[in-house]
Order: sequence, then C-alpha cells, then structure tokens
Amino acid sequence: MNRKCKFNSLIFKLLILQIQLINMKSKYNIIGLMSGTSLDGLDIAHCTFNLLDNKWHYEIKHAETVKYSPEWILRLSNLETQSALELAKTNMEFGNLLGNSCFDFIQKNKISVDFISSHGHTIFHQPDLGLTYQIGSGASIAARSKLPVVCDFRSLDIALKGQGAPLVPIGDRLLFPEHTYRLNLGGFANISYEDENTTLAFDICPANMACNYLSGLLNKEYDESGEIARSGDINHLLLEDLNNLIFYTLSHPKSLGKEWFLEVFKPVLDRFSISINDKLRTINEHVALQICKQIKKNGNILITGGGAYNTFLIERIKTYSKFEIIIPSPNIVEYKEALIFAFLGLLRWQGRANCLKSVTGAISDNVGGAIYRPFE
Repeated sequence: MNRKCKFNSLIFKLLILQIQLINMKSKYNIIGLMSGTSLDGLDIAHCTFNLLDNKWHYEIKHAETVKYSPEWILRLSNLETQSALELAKTNMEFGNLLGNSCFDFIQKNKISVDFISSHGHTIFHQPDLGLTYQIGSGASIAARSKLPVVCDFRSLDIALKGQGAPLVPIGDRLLFPEHTYRLNLGGFANISYEDENTTLAFDICPANMACNYLSGLLNKEYDESGEIARSGDINHLLLEDLNNLIFYTLSHPKSLGKEWFLEVFKPVLDRFSISINDKLRTINEHVALQICKQIKKNGNILITGGGAYNTFLIERIKTYSKFEIIIPSPNIVEYKEALIFAFLGLLRWQGRANCLKSVTGAISDNVGGAIYRPFE
C-alpha cells in the first residue's frame, strides 16, 4: 500500500473513531436550523440533549433568527417557477448562506458543537407524486461551517410511500410528553398527539401563510397580534367556501405544501371582492374552527410558532375549545422547530427512528437524513 493510500486509510479510521466517540457521548451540542414557508428568516438554535433515566432532557442555550434580505425573500418565494439550473444554483448558494450563518453564530457565541442539523427550505412538496425538495445543500453547509451536517430528512419517508411530513411529532412525543396536544402555528397549522400510545399528527390548514399573504397586500409583513383581523367582519360565504375545501374531508396521514396554498386556497381568497380586514377576520375564524375540530379529548394544548403571538387567533381558539392553552417561553415558541430538527439530527446520528409511519403513512418507521462530513 503506497503512502497516499495509507494516509487516506488513516483519515477514514479517524473519521470512524470520531463517529463512535460522538455516538458514545452522554451530552450533545447541536445546532438546529429551520427555514419556514412564511420566510420570517433562518432560525438558528444551539441545543443540548442528554438521556437520563430513559427520558430526554434538552436546553436551548443560544438562539437567533437571521432575517433574509429582500433579494433572498424574492428568490425563495418564486423559486418553484424558475429553471432547473436556477434551482440547482440556489440550492448551493442557500447552503452557503446557511453554512456562513452557522459559522458566524458559533464564533459570536464562542461555542463548540458536534454537528449541524438542517431542515432546509421547502420548495416542492407533492407526496402524491413521490416528490419533496428542501434546498440548502448539506455539502455547502458542511464546507462553509467546517462541521458535520445532517439534512434531507423527508426523502426516505417519501420513498417509503409516506407523506414525508410532519416530521416534528417524534420530537413532540419525546421532548414534550406532558402535553395532550402540541399545536404549531407556522405557515401551516399542524398538530400532534397520542392515541392509545400511537403518535398521530398532520397538517390542519394554512395559518401564517394566509395571514401574511393578506397582510402583504396592505404593505405589512404580518398582522401584529391579529389587530387588523380584529377590526374586520366575518364573511360567511367565504368562510363556508374555505371550510368546504376537499382537503378537510381527508383522513390523516395528510400534509400541505405551498403548491396547495397557491393552487387551491389562495384562489378562493382572491375570488371575493371584500376588504382585506374582512378577509383576515374570516381567515382567523376558519383557522380556529379547523383546529378545534381536531381537539376531541380532555387535556391541554401547547401552542408554538409565530401564530402563538396572534392574540386574536388564540382568543378565537379559546372560544371553540375549553381545554387549557399553554403558550411557553419565547425561546420555545420561536425556536421549537429548530430545537426538534436538532433532535431529529441526533436520532439520525445514533441510528434511531426519527420518522413515524403512524404519522406519515409510510410502510415503516425510518431513520431519515443524509450526513455530510468535512475533513476538518
């Protein structure tokens, strides 16, 4: 064996040893990355995890949201209409952005982490066609951050005939077991809960995606605290049309993507010549009604995501539900998804199932995620 081959063999053995040492650790430091459909920005969370007495314990040590530039917002919001070349180019460049953001975050907070776990940014999600695609090249993130990266969590589940979504429920089950329902109000509203020791979860309806679209027509980024919606009136014809959409008649597993919003939901909104205030008021009522249709047993509801700050929507949910509503600390409200994707990366790293067939409809539970490892 020549010197170069011996050197490469030694590097390979050192990498295997590094993997084994990390897998044997009792405590993990991981950066979770989340970029949601509402384009609020890149959520970065430095999280620690350890398993004690068969229970996972976690802490968000540092967290921040890196706002996207107007150029990136425009680019991400229209990418599904661009060429394959532009899609590939943006995947690489967005990965560079994520990697550079992590590198800066680590330097600023003077932290040491084991690896980065990235959800990416969803451009296509059409599980009926066997298709899902989240941009943010894991190779680019690893090269820029100089850290191992876990990413592409949805593809294996799609290949196993599942929806590839939602992915958060196993994190909900293992990190937030004390709550009966875990409701996330992001671009879409989604929920998870246990039914006879089986985890069930699914997307419910659009939430911030619809509200932000309408707020944008008023040149506002979002409807702060739902005050614009509060000033409007319910349009019962619009509410009826929204409530009668076919998606709401489907049984779970089921998931929603931006394509469905653009092709099905948005045209219903656009068809009505009423004030934006009235549309926002009607949307909030619609979201509250659809959420409360899913809450059928006694207990409490943990609410996270940007929609947890929509005071008016929370009031409407309380109107239709008599259960205790829990809105946790701002760190959990804002960074729960980044926290859970850090945790999903940990499960992938350890070879544990991180995607549940009871949630996605896949033919089996699976260990989703690709791993990229830089040499240094």
